[in-house]
Amino acid sequence: MVLSVVQGCEEASSSVVSSVFASRYVQDPPPRYKLPEKSIPKEAAYQIVHDELLLDGIPRLNLASFVTTWMEPECDKLMAEAINKNFVDMDEYPVTTELQNRCVNMIARLFNAPSTDRTSQAVGVGTVGSSEAMMLAGLAFKKKWQNKRKSQGKPFDKPNIVTGANVQVCWEKFSRYFEVELKEVKLREGYYVMDPQKAVEMVDENTICVAAILGSTLNGEFEDVKLLNALLTQKNKRTGWDTPIHVDAASGGFVAPFLYPDLEWDFRLPLVKSINVSGHKYGLVYAGVGWAIWRSKEELPEELIFHINYLGGDEPTFTLNFSKGSSQIVAQYYQFLRMGFEGYKKVMSNCMESVRLLREGLEKTGRFQIISKEKGVPVVAFAFKGNDSKNSAFRLSKALRNYGWIVPAYSMPANAENVTVLRVVVREDFGRQLVEKLLFHIGLALKEVTEAPSGVPRIRFTVEMKPDANEISGDEGILHIPAAKVHWKHDKPETEGTQVPIMGGKTKGVC
Repeated sequence: MVLSVVQGCEEASSSVVSSVFASRYVQDPPPRYKLPEKSIPKEAAYQIVHDELLLDGIPRLNLASFVTTWMEPECDKLMAEAINKNFVDMDEYPVTTELQNRCVNMIARLFNAPSTDRTSQAVGVGTVGSSEAMMLAGLAFKKKWQNKRKSQGKPFDKPNIVTGANVQVCWEKFSRYFEVELKEVKLREGYYVMDPQKAVEMVDENTICVAAILGSTLNGEFEDVKLLNALLTQKNKRTGWDTPIHVDAASGGFVAPFLYPDLEWDFRLPLVKSINVSGHKYGLVYAGVGWAIWRSKEELPEELIFHINYLGGDEPTFTLNFSKGSSQIVAQYYQFLRMGFEGYKKVMSNCMESVRLLREGLEKTGRFQIISKEKGVPVVAFAFKGNDSKNSAFRLSKALRNYGWIVPAYSMPANAENVTVLRVVVREDFGRQLVEKLLFHIGLALKEVTEAPSGVPRIRFTVEMKPDANEISGDEGILHIPAAKVHWKHDKPETEGTQVPIMGGKTKGVC
């Protein structure tokens, strides 16, 4: 079953792939959805694929995505050198495994994980992304909760997680795939993150953890993990429970330590037992790497760790998949080695400067309300002022496509659905020149959206003419049209709004 259908109607009737320049090497176009019967020259295969990919968007102009779109050539070279190494084969590639362990320890110390001495090893694992990392953390919470309930002779079949309605869709996937109820704190207009007070009120004896978001997908805002820790500590003492906290720091984990070192959100808070973070977001690595870090070994149940020996030697593994490439792990270590604390701080500071310029430029138009907060990940979320903000946001997003920009528009989740937001993710490669060019194009697009008529004006008029009866003969006649005045008026433009349904209530296309 193919889940994604993106071909246009002009392609639907074609069963072959056009070869264009590759026709120098092949005369018969290869089939589109059937394995070709014969081989073709490597030059032809390259040209066919290359030409089709030209129709993709430009990654650096994709302002919808948090994912890194630029790295230094030296890192690109290292990734190419490691591309044929299967990371799971730890016995065969021990140095690559050691690089992962170094990264885990660097991240754990960055997140203030407790340790007895400088030589103690942190507990964590590299993953293919932050979604896998949070699912591994969720499984650890579920198993630990179940084990405790079993030992107490209590039911263990109805676990739940408390989150805000602003969580990324991976939490919904975890809930559905691993049969854990997701209890969402609804948002409200003007408050687009989880309310810690309401979250703690929803906690019960079946809650395996409360998930806080450090850098909301919707507007980049940090949730108040410190307040959540204080309120949950009080409830635990009152009830005798030991409900923990997980921090989804996919976006903010590599931002907060460098820009807001005094912000307490990590393992400095006693109830924070695990943290996930994306290496391929502000960790500055291409897509395909995430990290799950635990407070201590006691937080990761041993029965979740598998030991294999058929690749040579005893190899512990705790992942949802098995084989995966080594390139992203190598790239992450390169970035840590290359950038250091100083380098990451400079990059994040530069991103926030671009955020400031963009915010100021948008505010000067007088058309937008800034939804994102000044303290958070480098994101600018903004909405139109006025009653037609929803249609205007989607039209502006579409108009910016004409200039190459991908700026998503989306409605907020439950209880704030009437707010429609546009969002720009500021990455390392989105500097001042691109900010100024985007603002210029937003100005042009605003004129197209709000000033130009929608479509071609329709003019309706009626002309009454009377021929001279004396000049009509049989089937033929002469019609004299004297000078006449034609009066017309514009009909009210008809605007057709188009909405894209988001299955499951989550904004999935903006991550």
